[in-house]
Amino acid sequence: MTARHRFQEGVTLIELILSMVIISIAVVGIFSVINLTTRHSADPVVNYQAIAIAESYMDEILLQAYADPDGINAGETRASFDDVSDYNGLTDVGARNQQGALISNLSRYTVEVVVSAPVALTGGVSAKKISVSVSGQGLSGLALVGYKTDY
Repeated sequence: MTARHRFQEGVTLIELILSMVIISIAVVGIFSVINLTTRHSADPVVNYQAIAIAESYMDEILLQAYADPDGINAGETRASFDDVSDYNGLTDVGARNQQGALISNLSRYTVEVVVSAPVALTGGVSAKKISVSVSGQGLSGLALVGYKTDY
């Protein structure tokens, strides 16, 4: 007589449970990566907007005169700023245009401008340091620095 060998067909309960646990762990890992990615997907947009706001303010300031052309500083508003020093201490809650009107979609940002006193450079040229800082929700402080020279 020959012994008959019975071959196993299918999987055992232990193998089935073990494979379900392994697949579950893999799925949880994948979903946690997807969750992390979607949670931080807007961060670059916030940073790009903050940089664009800072560049816009910096461009506006650098286009102004180095010294006050009319000698009038009292009662000026943002729309009548005519020299770099007029912007010193400017704090806008919400990004604003040159006339001071709030830009509605950028109301979460705060912009602060500091213009330093003139510093003498070589050759008798003086310069004012301009610092534009932008802060907002989910944004670590961003500062853009530029110089306006009197030449």
